[in-house]
Amino acid sequence: MYNNTFGNIFRLTSFGESHGKAIGGVIDGFPAGITIDMEFIQKELNRRRPGQSAITTARKEADEVEFLSGIYEGVSTGCPIGFAVWNTNQHSNDYDNMKDVYRPSHADYTYTQKYGIRDHRGGGRSSARETIARVVAGALAKLALRQLGISITAFTSQVGPFKLDKDYTTYDLTSIENNPVRCPDQDLARQMADYIFRIKGEGDTIGGVISCVIKGCPVGLGQPVFGKLHAALGNAMLSINAVKGFEYGQGFSNMELKGSQQNDIFYNNNGETGFRSNRSGGIQGGISNGQDIYFRVAFKPVATVLMEQPTVDIHGNETILKARGRHDPCVLPRAVPIVEAMAAMTLLDYYLLDKASTL
Repeated sequence: MYNNTFGNIFRLTSFGESHGKAIGGVIDGFPAGITIDMEFIQKELNRRRPGQSAITTARKEADEVEFLSGIYEGVSTGCPIGFAVWNTNQHSNDYDNMKDVYRPSHADYTYTQKYGIRDHRGGGRSSARETIARVVAGALAKLALRQLGISITAFTSQVGPFKLDKDYTTYDLTSIENNPVRCPDQDLARQMADYIFRIKGEGDTIGGVISCVIKGCPVGLGQPVFGKLHAALGNAMLSINAVKGFEYGQGFSNMELKGSQQNDIFYNNNGETGFRSNRSGGIQGGISNGQDIYFRVAFKPVATVLMEQPTVDIHGNETILKARGRHDPCVLPRAVPIVEAMAAMTLLDYYLLDKASTL
């Protein structure tokens, strides 16, 4: 198995399985001299960890990160940063009944066909628990981006039929942690939470959309052909478990508009180039233009449903599977910090790449 490394200059190589001893990683290319706020990193992990509310999986994990290298006296040294988060609350027996059975819409079949072997306990390497490593690396990237005045905020904008109906600029994005769904509209958040809880009671799952806004990004990040910034962000988001779609700027909306209506008009803003609108989502020609970068990520319903479903076993025999264990009825609340982490890693990587574009 290869391709366990993300990034060009700022790189994360992750390791570990859902029910293995630990999840961890090695980060290369992180700049020296960055103050490492351990409390902030743990807070980011707490936003992702299981068991945080009635609408998430009941698995209880502290998800405390242990750094092994690359940090000295609270500051990054420029050397590889190794870290581990130890698994402590695995219930591997919950998966015994699906050891030889392919779970519908999971990676079980493709994984087995590709490698000839799989760890059935919680999905092994294909489990979303692998994203712990991304959140740690993303938190470090956020600390570096903070020094550059770049901030990243993701939030739940849709759960099933419930969705925000206004532009992100009309909402107070600092309020997303005031509810378990991480939606900036508190009334809608309650409706979303009630809906997720009801779906959970049925043994079923539901999907939705996470939106993300990047503020303070400088002009010039990204390359004009194969290194487009939006392509890099799309690649990062589509690497997250359960993601089915990515769009930035106007995306698929307002496709009935003409070019003259879609264009972002330039104007002279007191001697500087300004924009009348931001339908491009902060990226033009694959390169950041200094405006807010905003995009949306679609998540499918969790594939593990706690009800009977027809399937086949590894021998091709038709059978019935009823999954057991502790599973999320909706990944969105816990996926918000993962989206932010992947965006942060991408932005820091492309910022460092930009430093090498001219002498």
